[in-house]
Amino acid sequence: MPAVFTPPPPLDAGDRVAVVAPSRPIDESQLDRACARLRDVFSLDPVVFESARRDWEWLRDNPAARAEDVMTAFEDPSIRGVIAVTGGDDQLRILPHLDPARLTASPTRFFGFSDNDNLRLFLWTHGVVSYGATLHPTLTVDPEIHPYVERYLRRAFFERSLGVVEPASEWTDDWFDFDTEEPREWRDNPGRTWRGDERVTGRLWGGNFSVVKWHLQTRRYLPNPDELDGAVLALETSEDVPLPREVRYTLRSMGERGLLERFDGVVVGRPRTYSPELEWEPPADYGAQLRAELLSVLDAYSPDATAVFDVEFGHADPTVPLPLGAKATLDPAVERLRID
Repeated sequence: MPAVFTPPPPLDAGDRVAVVAPSRPIDESQLDRACARLRDVFSLDPVVFESARRDWEWLRDNPAARAEDVMTAFEDPSIRGVIAVTGGDDQLRILPHLDPARLTASPTRFFGFSDNDNLRLFLWTHGVVSYGATLHPTLTVDPEIHPYVERYLRRAFFERSLGVVEPASEWTDDWFDFDTEEPREWRDNPGRTWRGDERVTGRLWGGNFSVVKWHLQTRRYLPNPDELDGAVLALETSEDVPLPREVRYTLRSMGERGLLERFDGVVVGRPRTYSPELEWEPPADYGAQLRAELLSVLDAYSPDATAVFDVEFGHADPTVPLPLGAKATLDPAVERLRID
């Protein structure tokens, strides 16, 4: 691992937070809604950078400008946090334009997930801890911010660690309708599934399955394999809802490369099973199928790893802003996940 990981200092009420679009943009109404919640709920001062006001065509054609916005925000000593407006599928293209020295000169908390895990994995290789939240959907969906989301986002903003990540009492993967503002249907949380009996602690690496796969394919931004010794692999599958066997194929390739055996632990987010853009209909037991595929790979390549499934991070709600680079402790004896 990098010799030293830098957990950027917590924010204080009234601090300035840069709003950037290193991936895709969001509607002006969603931008205004999220910024209002930053101000009203968390007493933070959002500073909207140029990229966050640009349309997708401009962002698509200007990856270097997107990278410049991010670096400018990190360098500004008056900015204490940087938050991405949303995810997408294109952020890999900004990474060649990033200067690590500019991203590490002034310790700054970065918030993003989904496509933003590209930037977060880049930061990981340079010893910077980052957090899994975006303006949209984290701060835009639902008539009010879910209390579980607010609780852990408040910790990510203002505390040094998330502490114990308790299971939420309910969950949903319903799409929020911004036109009607109708509350979504929430279901009882069936709980988490644990594998193994060893208590393990390691730094979190990974994130969105698609992004992890892209980094494995490009091989330009991966850490040295020995830097993953004893780490904890974090994995979630997003609204793409990949076929469970496709996830198995990728992890099997990690196993064949000798990467999977290096992780002492695995944390898997509860999978989203619905998106209006899906080209197939996931079965009712999609989560169970995905878990079975992952367990089969762990049995083959990392039989001693401790794993926990259906954790509250990723694209099903509610979510915890899981910090890549932070230390996760998995304790199956008491079924406890702690992030320090």
